[in-house]
Amino acid sequence: MKLNYRIVIFAVAIFFGLFFSAPSLLQTQDGKKIALGLDLQGGLHMLLGVKTEDAVASRIKSIAASIKYFTEKKEILIDGLSFDAEHISFTLLDKDDAKTIQTFLHEIKGAVVAVAGESVSLTLTSEEVIRTKEQAISQAIETIRNRLDQFGLSEPIVARQGDEKILVQLAGIKNAEDEQRARELISRAAKLELMAVDEERAGRVGNMSKSDAAAYGDVILEDVTNPNIKYLVREIPVLDGGMLTDANVGFDQNNRPLISFSLNAEGAQIFGDFTGKSVGKRLAVVLDGKVYSAPVINERIGGGNGQISGSYTVLEAKDLAIALRSGSLLAPIYVMEKRSVGPSLGADSIEASMIALLGGFGLVVVFMVVYYRMAGVIANIALFANILIIVAVMSLFGATLTLPGMAGIVLTVGMAVDANVIISERIRELLHQGVSMHKAIEDGYSNAMRAILDANITTLIAAVVLYAYGTGAIKGFAITISIGILASMLTAILGTHGIYQMLEEKMKKSKNNLFWFGIRG
Repeated sequence: MKLNYRIVIFAVAIFFGLFFSAPSLLQTQDGKKIALGLDLQGGLHMLLGVKTEDAVASRIKSIAASIKYFTEKKEILIDGLSFDAEHISFTLLDKDDAKTIQTFLHEIKGAVVAVAGESVSLTLTSEEVIRTKEQAISQAIETIRNRLDQFGLSEPIVARQGDEKILVQLAGIKNAEDEQRARELISRAAKLELMAVDEERAGRVGNMSKSDAAAYGDVILEDVTNPNIKYLVREIPVLDGGMLTDANVGFDQNNRPLISFSLNAEGAQIFGDFTGKSVGKRLAVVLDGKVYSAPVINERIGGGNGQISGSYTVLEAKDLAIALRSGSLLAPIYVMEKRSVGPSLGADSIEASMIALLGGFGLVVVFMVVYYRMAGVIANIALFANILIIVAVMSLFGATLTLPGMAGIVLTVGMAVDANVIISERIRELLHQGVSMHKAIEDGYSNAMRAILDANITTLIAAVVLYAYGTGAIKGFAITISIGILASMLTAILGTHGIYQMLEEKMKKSKNNLFWFGIRG
């Protein structure tokens, strides 16, 4: 027996499979393991709705804030800037600025600008309204997925269902506390706004109604810790969370948790300009319509950094930072349907799948040994290595195993041995023709290679398409099949070829084709 590079690579692959699959197979405390999906270990199933109309209103509000900042920066005098859910209106006080402001407004995507004398109004086209609603749903899906990934859940399923619904499945939610945290993290708008306090009228906020505040272009907001404390702030924010780039948990001088956030270049400029001309006034830090703090501006604040302080625990601060970091929701979401999936289904599914896997594996092993004799034993070694590599790769990347994924492993057992069947048959044919053992092995692999490559490549293409266009469990099936195909190419072609080359001299001397390949002569 002599070593060759193929057998060395095969041995390394087997060692890799044993080492990285051990934590999952033995369920040890240490090491990366495969996570079980919702259908195998239970968890939380939710169907969410999206209030897309609010996304349009939010877009209008954001445009109004941009108009306010632009006119102040360019020193364009306007009056009565107001907005509702559908349009924005204001009065231009100097006709000489008409061209400048119209040029700016016409650059706003999807905006319809109407000018009647000094009165200017802006609405969104029907196409822009539809696009904004569509974007709200797509953004909600991406934001929820990002939040859950940072929350620490393994491969949560977040997918669109119908026109305005989102399906969320969270495996591994074991108790009511985790469920509540996940629900709050998913549904939290995390809409950050920095809003100027109306210092001129702030002292009368306790005696004002919402309509009174609206008459001055203001809104009344509550303090996050004490609803009895009211703030009168300008309705159009100085800037919003769309300009936020990062958020992390920090601690103040009293070791209480707070959120430190950073703004992009545009936000930093707006923030710096506003604080520079508002020294001595207050700036309210508003999150989801609640005032977290309203500090007095002592000097111009550059760099685009700020803080959100409040009475929350470290865990609450962490979840809030995750929500801010992953982005605010363009539109509120609400739970349409919620149910907890118990692990009993998972136990039954695992048991049935293991029976199928072990049963299929056992039958294949017995058939290969009975029909191909020693060649069958070599194929079974490759098959065993193939399964180890699949489990190892999935464990290494912390993949989630679902019921379709287990079906993929069962299917891979048959596919992995298929290459060895083709190779063994080609070798048997050549031995029947009376060629030497060396030529039969080498030509057998050479002749079988095209058929094996064609079959595996077409299956791999199908798996890639399934992964690209599928969701959730379909992706899990595609990943399992893809790993299995690549592993079988390594074990069934490279590995078994190396074993045959290592045993070639012994096979020649024995001249026992029945023992080695199950044929007489």
